[in-house]
Amino acid sequence: MQLTEIEGTGVRLLHLCERCAAERGVETATASAKPQVADFLQSVHQQMQATQGDAARCAFCSSTFRDFRSTGRLGCAHCYDAFEKSMRDLLRRVHGNARHNGRSYEPPATNKLPDGGTANELKDRLRRAIDSEQFELAADIRDRLRGLG
Repeated sequence: MQLTEIEGTGVRLLHLCERCAAERGVETATASAKPQVADFLQSVHQQMQATQGDAARCAFCSSTFRDFRSTGRLGCAHCYDAFEKSMRDLLRRVHGNARHNGRSYEPPATNKLPDGGTANELKDRLRRAIDSEQFELAADIRDRLRGLG
């Protein structure tokens, strides 16, 4: 509990436990009211999510978001559009964000050395070959890069 006392022209800030605050005549009963408000707001939020999200239905395949919750599978590709808001909320809760900020997929390097290409293309292929631990291919690409320069 934080108590601010004004004495003449000065201000004194005190940090007190509940017992010491009660001894000074400070009402401490308001602390117990906060969890009730928080519980109420949480229950309202859960009811809103359940009624809005589960009631959504895909117009193409007629599956519901409740079906997704029970099976973990969407009915069709159109379900992504039908359940977009609920899916974004779910991603935010699970991953902390609904937008992917990480690396994107890059296909593994092919085993064939390209016929030609620019140095930048060869450097990109060299990096991917090293990432995928294809060291023989990486050595071939390295030699080809040396030949260019």
